[in-house]
Amino acid sequence: MKTIITGGAGFIGCNAASRYLRRGDHVVVVDNLSREGVQRNLDWLEGRGSLEFVQLDIRQAGDLARLFRKHRDAGRVLHLAAQVAVTTSVTAPREDFEINALGTFNVLEAIREAGITAPILYSSTNKVYGEMTDVGVAEQHGRYGYQTLPAGVSEQRNLDFHSPYGCSKGSADQYVIDYHRIYGLRTIVFRQSCIYGYRQFGAEDQGWVAWFMIASQLGRPITVYGDGKQVRDVLFVDDLLDAYDAAFAAGDRAVGKAYNIGGGGANVLSLLELLTYIEKRQNRKIPYGFADWRPGDQKVFVSDIRRAQAELGWAPKTDCVRGLGLLYDWVSENQGLFVQPAPVVA
Repeated sequence: MKTIITGGAGFIGCNAASRYLRRGDHVVVVDNLSREGVQRNLDWLEGRGSLEFVQLDIRQAGDLARLFRKHRDAGRVLHLAAQVAVTTSVTAPREDFEINALGTFNVLEAIREAGITAPILYSSTNKVYGEMTDVGVAEQHGRYGYQTLPAGVSEQRNLDFHSPYGCSKGSADQYVIDYHRIYGLRTIVFRQSCIYGYRQFGAEDQGWVAWFMIASQLGRPITVYGDGKQVRDVLFVDDLLDAYDAAFAAGDRAVGKAYNIGGGGANVLSLLELLTYIEKRQNRKIPYGFADWRPGDQKVFVSDIRRAQAELGWAPKTDCVRGLGLLYDWVSENQGLFVQPAPVVA
């Protein structure tokens, strides 16, 4: 099968590409290589199978149209390319809009015009639900939690876009669903919570689980935005890829729908709890500071994953304790990947 992955050199994209290459797919990785670490991920994919790399920015509609016309025989499409940081969206809202909203529109139009009938899976975000200030939140045992949502946030929750990032991703989310309704594209939306795992070159503004582990092992400063008691459900990347497989295998049962995909209530973690975990691994106190809350930051987000369980037959297999151990060990064994080479002096 031929698989197209936009953002295929990113953290999730390269893990997905590696899985499909191992299965014998011809994988077309589309990426503009703008994010830190993606060139290393692309190098890692080389030699793993039938790989085709296309350096392309999804803001270039004409280039995208030519790409999908060439590969109109694709068997599946994963649209992962995105601007991924809320903070960047606040400082550069036009760029955020052009990548996430317009870029996704360009992808949909290119697929429609090419006549592709393969399923198309879009990685959306839990940020489409906004700050959820109407939901009761209480602090218990040093972390925040819902008072009225015992299973977490379901897909029935009204969308409420906060921050330019929430607006751009939320707009794209709705376009992807509507292109099934209006044009018959076989689209699926995953509203993903905090994904973590191998080959995640986390940064301070995005990928907090990996960033805390990388920074603590390399002696880089750590800043906690907010009070650190905010909670997320975390999902190991292998489990996310299993969810992708389950959605593609479900065929028309999944098409045109949105699914909340995260670790669920069994895999929740606060920022301070992650730091405590790292301190235990290193047997020392880790210095870190605090800064103001970021725009649109939810005190709690926990995905209600029962729809995905019922309709896709999927559930996470990697509990967060085991997953954190796997990521910590990977960072420890690959510290050289995170060290920037010294500049060449002429």
